[in-house]
Amino acid sequence: MAVTEASSAVEAVYRIESARIIAGTVRIVRDVGIAEELAQDALVAALEQWPRTGVPDRPGAWLMATAKHRAIDLVRRKETYARKLAEAGRALEAVPAPDTADPDGIDDDLLRLIFTSCHPVLSTEARIALTLRLLGGLSTEEIARAFLATESAVAQRIVRAKRTLSRAAVPFEVPYGPERAARLGSVLDVIYLIFNEGYAATTGDDWLRPALCEDALRLARLLAGLMDREPEVHGLAALLELQASRTRARTGADGAPVLLADQNRSRWDQLLIRRGFAALERAHAAGGAPGPYALQAAIAACHARALRYADTDWTTIATLYGHLVKVAPSPVVELNRAVAVSMAEGPAAGLALADALAQDPALASYHLLPSVRGDLLRRLGRTEEARAAFVLAAGLTRNARERAMLLARAESVSR
Repeated sequence: MAVTEASSAVEAVYRIESARIIAGTVRIVRDVGIAEELAQDALVAALEQWPRTGVPDRPGAWLMATAKHRAIDLVRRKETYARKLAEAGRALEAVPAPDTADPDGIDDDLLRLIFTSCHPVLSTEARIALTLRLLGGLSTEEIARAFLATESAVAQRIVRAKRTLSRAAVPFEVPYGPERAARLGSVLDVIYLIFNEGYAATTGDDWLRPALCEDALRLARLLAGLMDREPEVHGLAALLELQASRTRARTGADGAPVLLADQNRSRWDQLLIRRGFAALERAHAAGGAPGPYALQAAIAACHARALRYADTDWTTIATLYGHLVKVAPSPVVELNRAVAVSMAEGPAAGLALADALAQDPALASYHLLPSVRGDLLRRLGRTEEARAAFVLAAGLTRNARERAMLLARAESVSR
């Protein structure tokens, strides 16, 4: 087999299987950093052997077995082997032979890895970077490019995160009871933050970063498959499927943002919409009162059902935002509710709600507040105030595409 062909196969398999390999290995060594190194050692072994022997029938199982055997060798070489063996218990005895897969327990290991990567002992930025590295399979360079950070800064963030987990002796486990509920919220928030950065980039020259949306969507689907009885997990999956369905319509040919009212809905991805509806049904079937992500998914579903912007059921959307404010109160949710109310009851009603948020310190530098006010003032015919609001919003955003759009709206109002 040609070296280049084998190398391509190794890289493709590793990108798909790396999270499972790390998850299966960290169960033995109890250290995320060491587990990642062992997984990469298995990758190097494949690059050396596969060009000679050919790609195995089950390449993922081959990589998994190689990494696990190296993990066992590492444990056995340590002076504290007896203690490590007692801690690991039967986990060492369950390691598969090199030519077999480990179908049982791997999903549980993945779930443990997700909860470990998003442990509250880490900062939000560290959780995002570590999750993308271990579960998204992204390189340090790819993470840095996605978040417009330097590669060295991201590398240091990941190293510090691993060190923090090790120092804090964070157990490699899925928590239960109240702790699980609290930790699950952190996991969902991290995936949602990754998606949002791709869906509407906070900085840089691009309005969208589709690769980040795809990574978050893949993680949400993975989590939904692992925790099929958790309604909010399905709620998040539904929300991301429905939001992602609009991606092709959210930018013009020149990359400029296209607002929801102006989008060509024939470009919305119907497969993702159907997947979103199905995930929302699973969220409802799981029982309990709808949580924040299920409510946001229900709002996105209202938009997806409308064939035209004019057909949107704004009354239902405003009602759903009212529920969301009670479940997850925040000024940003209040601002979104103001938009929905303005469409259901008129711009004056929406402006009253938006103006009530003007003194909230959390929105002092939030560019969407003056942007929303500008649109409501425009609809009320208060053009000079609208223009000033759009200019203010343009000055607050850090995204070049969004700034250009807001300045264009200010100019349009002036004309």
